[in-house]
Amino acid sequence: MFLVTGATGGLGRRIVRVLREREMTVRTFVRLTSRYAELEHRGAEVFIGDLQRERDIRKACEGVQYVISAHGSNESSGGDAETIDYQANVELIEQAKAAGVQHFVFISVLGVDRGYEDAPVFKAKRAVEKYLQASGLNYTILRPSGFASNLLPLAERFRQSGIYVLIGDPWNRTSIVSTDDLARIAVDSVFVEEARNQIFAVGGPEILKREDIPRIFSHIFDREPFLINPPVLAIDGLRNAIGLFNPKLRSSLGTLRTLLANEFFCTSEEAARLESVFNLKLEPLEMFLRRYVSV
Repeated sequence: MFLVTGATGGLGRRIVRVLREREMTVRTFVRLTSRYAELEHRGAEVFIGDLQRERDIRKACEGVQYVISAHGSNESSGGDAETIDYQANVELIEQAKAAGVQHFVFISVLGVDRGYEDAPVFKAKRAVEKYLQASGLNYTILRPSGFASNLLPLAERFRQSGIYVLIGDPWNRTSIVSTDDLARIAVDSVFVEEARNQIFAVGGPEILKREDIPRIFSHIFDREPFLINPPVLAIDGLRNAIGLFNPKLRSSLGTLRTLLANEFFCTSEEAARLESVFNLKLEPLEMFLRRYVSV
């Protein structure tokens, strides 16, 4: 049996879909307030619990052979990077060990090893990586760049208005990964020998400039983009203003600023390694978007 956390998120739902299409048993860890009807419809076991409670994690791990940790504080998970990205994962690792789990797949983030001190999510995930590597569990750590599924709401707004807001340097490079590819890689990590106790950078097959994204939208919807391009300094101003009233939120916005101010892309060699190890052809961003958006 697989245990999937973050199962109602964009990636988690796709992981569950892959597992059920292969007729594998899966338990999904969800919150009471989340929308999990799709998971039940696919035949997944729904475990309702709180990742901030040790006893819930312990019970969820009972009888489990494989764990895929796909949750994060960037989703509506009811906590911050310290509690959700770090503490919940550390407890999940400990309970997985106690339950005799055979393989633990952790969804980290590309660039987590660069030492971004102002990005709480990056710091938390890097600490979890180290904890997992020292745990004695068999593991695979996946460091994805941006999820293609996160662009779907932006694509819909572009379809309606033609407006695309691009904060920061439009020339910064990215290699956004098909979320469907990432889901398949996460599942296959427990079966592919070459993935055992390995870390993989996970991106799409293309190295794009961020300004290429509205151009792709333009191709899909056949309309010229109206680009709004405020500087990253705009985020700094917002953070400083918020910090006067909510220091915790100001800190969490440091992760967003890090993502907007830096480049996150996989090299051609890293992409080739993925395709070789997992025996797949990575899907270009435009192909992914065309499969999901309504024109």
